[in-house]
Amino acid sequence: MGLLKEFKEFAMRGNVVDMAVGIVIGAAFGKIVSSLVKDIIMPPIGLLMGGVDFTKWSTKIGTQTKDVVKDDGTTVKETVDLVISQGVFIQTVVDFVIVAAAIFLVIKLMNTAKARFEKQKAAAPPAEPSAEVKLLTEIRDSLKK
Repeated sequence: MGLLKEFKEFAMRGNVVDMAVGIVIGAAFGKIVSSLVKDIIMPPIGLLMGGVDFTKWSTKIGTQTKDVVKDDGTTVKETVDLVISQGVFIQTVVDFVIVAAAIFLVIKLMNTAKARFEKQKAAAPPAEPSAEVKLLTEIRDSLKK
């Protein structure tokens, strides 16, 4: 039973929960950025390049014969093209650059907002002590005398 308790303490630590939330939000953010790249950014780029779809760029380097088992249990030979999909690679690199830029901008905005908040906090006059603190200060000062 000690192992289960130890695991529960580990799993419920703040940094583990924060990391899990970050991963889930990161995955959702990744989907948003992937859609931005695929559905909004790449079509105009393809249009500017004469209607080219990067993902269809490939180079055939040969063929290979494979044995394929059909549903009825028989084996047949099938010839498959071997291709280098440079267009998919280019698309992945573009996706990465846009994701990295989006994350950079989000972090930059957060850091700017944090710096502005800290600057405002530092410039604000200190809060006036409560009535209790004032009373205790007066009592302390009179005891010193």
